[in-house]
Amino acid sequence: MIETIDIKNVATYDNQGVQINDLKKINFVYGANGCGKTTISNLIHDKTDLKFKESSIKWKNDLPIKVLVYNKGFRERNFGKGKLNGVFTLGEATAEQIKVIEDKTEELKVLKAEGIQKRETLDKLKADKEVAENEFKEVTWTKVYKKYETEFKEAFTGTLQKETFKNKLLQESASNTTVLQTIEKLREKSKTIFGQQPQPIQPITQISYDRISEIELNVIWKKIIVGKADVEIAKLIQRLNINDWVNQGREYIQDETCPFCQQQTITENFQSELESFFDETYLNDIKSLKELKQEYNLLTQNLINELNTIESNQKSLSSSKLDIDKLSAYLKTLISQNAANTEYLLNKVKEPSRSIELISLKEQLDFISELINSANSEIKKHNDIVANYSTERSNLIKSIWRYLVDEYKNEIAAFTTKKSGLEKGIENLEKQRKEKLDEYSKLDVEVKNLSKNVTSIQPTINEINRILKSYGFLNFAIVPTKEEGFYQIEREDGTIAETTLSEGEITFITFLYFLQLAKGGLSEDEVNNERVLVIDDPISSLDSNVLFVVSTLIKEIIKNIKADLGAIKQLILLTHNVYFHKEVSFIDGRTKTCNKTNFWILRKNDKVTGIQSFGIDNPIQSSYGLLWQELKSEEVKSSLTVQNVMRRIIENYFKLLGKLGDDELILKFPTKEEQEICRSLISWINDGSHSINDDLFIELQDRTIEMYKKVFKDIFILTNHEGHYNMMMNLTEETV
Repeated sequence: MIETIDIKNVATYDNQGVQINDLKKINFVYGANGCGKTTISNLIHDKTDLKFKESSIKWKNDLPIKVLVYNKGFRERNFGKGKLNGVFTLGEATAEQIKVIEDKTEELKVLKAEGIQKRETLDKLKADKEVAENEFKEVTWTKVYKKYETEFKEAFTGTLQKETFKNKLLQESASNTTVLQTIEKLREKSKTIFGQQPQPIQPITQISYDRISEIELNVIWKKIIVGKADVEIAKLIQRLNINDWVNQGREYIQDETCPFCQQQTITENFQSELESFFDETYLNDIKSLKELKQEYNLLTQNLINELNTIESNQKSLSSSKLDIDKLSAYLKTLISQNAANTEYLLNKVKEPSRSIELISLKEQLDFISELINSANSEIKKHNDIVANYSTERSNLIKSIWRYLVDEYKNEIAAFTTKKSGLEKGIENLEKQRKEKLDEYSKLDVEVKNLSKNVTSIQPTINEINRILKSYGFLNFAIVPTKEEGFYQIEREDGTIAETTLSEGEITFITFLYFLQLAKGGLSEDEVNNERVLVIDDPISSLDSNVLFVVSTLIKEIIKNIKADLGAIKQLILLTHNVYFHKEVSFIDGRTKTCNKTNFWILRKNDKVTGIQSFGIDNPIQSSYGLLWQELKSEEVKSSLTVQNVMRRIIENYFKLLGKLGDDELILKFPTKEEQEICRSLISWINDGSHSINDDLFIELQDRTIEMYKKVFKDIFILTNHEGHYNMMMNLTEETV
């Protein structure tokens, strides 16, 4: 059964839309032509149409059933093809067969009701479980999280939402076996461990300088490197101590000219003696000297660069363990000593015969190395603390949760027990509901198979023709076509009558076909399916006699729905005809309301449809009563509507019943001024309902309407018909 229809942003429905709530078994919706009734029936017929993408239909227990919609679209879908689909019913079944099917169908109803009950109970248990979890979640958040948020917030990292905190507490309750500690001890540890977490420090790379020390101790630096002594020229060179000077000058000998005196004194014998003096031993020593100097300079410069980098990096670290001041002092001395050694080496290469002693860098490098070792020792201690900190912090967090679980153990146990019970109940109900569904499906197949054996389309033909003849439609009838399973409309002479039928005849026969479809189905399987009927203006083109027939047929359906007989479970009827509405909604002379019935009125104001609910009270008793209903409705704001309503009430009541004309009504007012106001009212309502207003007249303000409503009331008071006015406006003595 449909419970709610929500329709918006389509046709005359704006973005606020209209919501028809609390739909009952029988539902009457009254509305003038063009106010959106057919839009509602089209929505129910095909919710998947894209124009209804913002509209919705809510079914009871979320269980949709088959919907049959009668409107203009139904006629267009079923007529105009030259034939009608056959409708299968149980008309040819024996009493015994029908009894079996009815009994099985009743069993289906019982099973469905039991299934719905199981589902409702299941939904209630699921809702109870959700409520219990939400309540527990709120309580744990308030009593546990908020209580310890300030001092233990770091322990709650990752659970800073109600749901995650609740789940964490339950998880810890099931798995935390940490030894229970006192709150005082936990608080003390939290002050030490919680806060800014220390980060590990990268150890400083140790320096290597063994090769530098080895080069510094090489004997070549003290060795006096001179030429061969047993050469004749050696005596002079050694006596004058000009080894290095001569050796350097050798490079400038190009020919016989002496590079020193610039005389042609360089003979072959002299050159031979020079070469003999600076022999291979001398040359090897010079080569070794240069190579060691180059290696030493490269090693020391690389080491100084490395130390400069260490100094720079450590200065940038706030947590450095290195004594930066001492390092800087040692490094400054080291650089100075290295500069001196560089000068010594340069001189030694220039004057190999000179003996030099390099300043040992080992002492400064030992100091620096010791600083680095000491710093690395501190770094190791720090990193050990960091590693242990993670373990200690993890253990502290476990201990905090263990304490919280113990403190809140009674509440946790109560919730866990309740949740477990609900989950078992849900599991059992889901199992029972599945069994009912399986049982229902099996029985439904059985009913469908029974129905297949006793259904046909001939009873539908007979019933439609019977009704047609009963109400004077004698010149045509429904007959089966040559194609099995279809009907066609045929005249007495055998010709197809569809194209020559009047609008009223087509409407009537269409509706009769719809009613048969409502009782049966287009296939044997559908005969016993539950269904909802939506009927939209079934008497638009019918005369008063047929109106009575249609209302009688619908009232029979209403009677069965109220008694829960047959497959039709709900009716939604939409109409613009007051007389039809009054006739079809009439119960009996004594009963005024029914709790299985609801009423609504659709109105269109300023091109937008609105709705007014009347519950079980029928708002339409007669066309005259409807006029008063319109007048007192807060939904009616159009001046044109108010004008027309007032005119028709005055014409109906005073002219036809009271025999009073306009002038007589005006003269009932005692003063000239009041008579003019009454004349103005009558002119206004006649002008508004019989002529086209210009733009200025249409822009009437609400206060103008209210003023004329007061004059309208005064007409009844001054003509001694105030009681009638009060009755029609539902005014009691207290409200008058």
